[in-house]
Amino acid sequence: MSLRHAILGFLSLRPMSGYDLKKAFDESVGHFWTADQAQIYRALARLVDDGHVEVRTVEQTGRPDRREHRITEAGLRELDGWLTGAAEPRPMREPFLLKIFFAGRLAPDDLKAVLTRHVDTERRRLETLTGLADGLGRLLAGRDIDLPQRLRLATLDNGIRHTRTEIEWADALLEQIDPPSRPDR
Repeated sequence: MSLRHAILGFLSLRPMSGYDLKKAFDESVGHFWTADQAQIYRALARLVDDGHVEVRTVEQTGRPDRREHRITEAGLRELDGWLTGAAEPRPMREPFLLKIFFAGRLAPDDLKAVLTRHVDTERRRLETLTGLADGLGRLLAGRDIDLPQRLRLATLDNGIRHTRTEIEWADALLEQIDPPSRPDR
């Protein structure tokens, strides 16, 4: 997924400043797609140059003027083309798996420590994601959920399922390194 399409997606929901976009990333898709402020502003400038986004200055009293970005018709066509097109193959870059691939040179206790830290990190991530899901579940309880909201919730569910699988995989690997002792028969 490209950053430019993520920005177009957010701007299709409502006009936003660069600051608003960063906040939207962090509060919604941050569990699977991140962007820093500088990346967002560079991508916004290119989108404006390409005619996919327009900017208007909103005067504010007592604060600097706000630069509000809006998606154009050309931007909506670009977004729709991306949404309906085939998904780009994602490059596989998993730093933790690269560590594990070469970790055979570590002492078993060091390897167990690496895996244990990873499991702890993933459990904290799972706790955060399930907390978000629980909070949203309470907030949306008894309401009709439209398709766009249902799809946004599905991305959170995907993050939860992937994180649970990662924990199961790492726990299984830990058992292979240090199998539980079995009583003699």
